[in-house]
Amino acid sequence: MTFKLSLLLATVVSYSFLVSSCSSSPTGRQQVLLFSGSEMSELGAQSFEELKKQEKINHNKKTNAYIKCVSNAITNRLGPQRDFDKWEVVVFESNNVNAFALPGGKIGVYTGLLKVAKNQDQLATVIGHEIAHVIAEHGNERLSRSQITNIGLELSNLAMQGNEYQSITMAGLGLGVKYGVMMPYGRAQESESDIMGLRLMAEAGFDPKQSVALWENMAKASGGNQPAELLSTHPSHSTRINDLLQEIKRLPSSNVKRQRCQ
Repeated sequence: MTFKLSLLLATVVSYSFLVSSCSSSPTGRQQVLLFSGSEMSELGAQSFEELKKQEKINHNKKTNAYIKCVSNAITNRLGPQRDFDKWEVVVFESNNVNAFALPGGKIGVYTGLLKVAKNQDQLATVIGHEIAHVIAEHGNERLSRSQITNIGLELSNLAMQGNEYQSITMAGLGLGVKYGVMMPYGRAQESESDIMGLRLMAEAGFDPKQSVALWENMAKASGGNQPAELLSTHPSHSTRINDLLQEIKRLPSSNVKRQRCQ
């Protein structure tokens, strides 16, 4: 057996081992998770602390009370978490129309989001979506897939050393990995978080129909300058809205008391 063939065989064996680490997401989608929950929580906490040093934190009492009211209404429904003690919410002063949640229960909301999320229910749509990323371990999944990709590229690069087409082949492989493996999983995670987040915010007493209004606002705010869905980690606005409308029809009627966050 040649050295190159041995390397290719090692690649296959490595991938087989990694794929054996599969588990299922809360919606039943298969995931590869290589890191423990405690490792991801530590990484999330470290990243959050660094971000708090770099970004301007908003200390407006009314703004913080409003955002934390919405966030807490959702996280309080989740109960104790296995890998961290409590959720932390920080409001950042920025025009960014964005929010995020990190492993370890770290939630960041940029004040710019309030220009698009016009009411508590629309804000709950975004925060529920970001919390869903944590609950579904999407950070772990992304990091794990990145590790798998790096291993495959390194082994393939070694196997092709001396090949006159090495640079061309690697460029093509990199493109194939980006748009054939990594990007679709990004869209799958986003769509999954849309559905999970919708359920979370509805269970917390927010109006799920406002999720559609939120993404309509997002579409207007973007001015139509959205990348083609094929080359984006996010579903298109129209796809997102259609998926949400279908999920809203499937939501059970709820007697949960409506939230009041102002």
